[in-house]
Amino acid sequence: MAHLDTRRHPLVGLAVFAAAVAAVAVIGSLAAVSSSAEYEQLRTPSWAPPSWLFGPVWTALYVMIALSGWLFWKRNGTGPELALYAVQLVLNAAWTPLFFAAGRYGWALVDIVALLVVIIALVVAFGRKHRPAALLLVPYLAWVGFATALNASILSLN
Repeated sequence: MAHLDTRRHPLVGLAVFAAAVAAVAVIGSLAAVSSSAEYEQLRTPSWAPPSWLFGPVWTALYVMIALSGWLFWKRNGTGPELALYAVQLVLNAAWTPLFFAAGRYGWALVDIVALLVVIIALVVAFGRKHRPAALLLVPYLAWVGFATALNASILSLN
């Protein structure tokens, strides 16, 4: 059986990145939906966005995350930068079940702070070799920074 070189078939590579990010999105969606009633009961800061905003924001961010990884890979292949990319996906996937499904706001805060640090490292690493791929992650970095402050505030209020 012939080996499929995904770099020669970039759409296959795009499908792989899209599938990986979609898996993270599904994990988050299932955890959030199963616990939406509990979230509505939490004390939140006055600056917390309405619940309906999270879905559209995360959808746009997940598209940018997948495109970023794919563009970087298409130009540079695999390497330590994509290991960081994988770590941020794992941390991202872990946060929603920790926060929503388990109600572990403290552990969720630890996770999201680690995620924030990894995203910063990833933006820097991608920026050294593929600036557009790095720039696609900047809205994600900003949103996770905001979500970190929101998580900390919810932990403090509850």
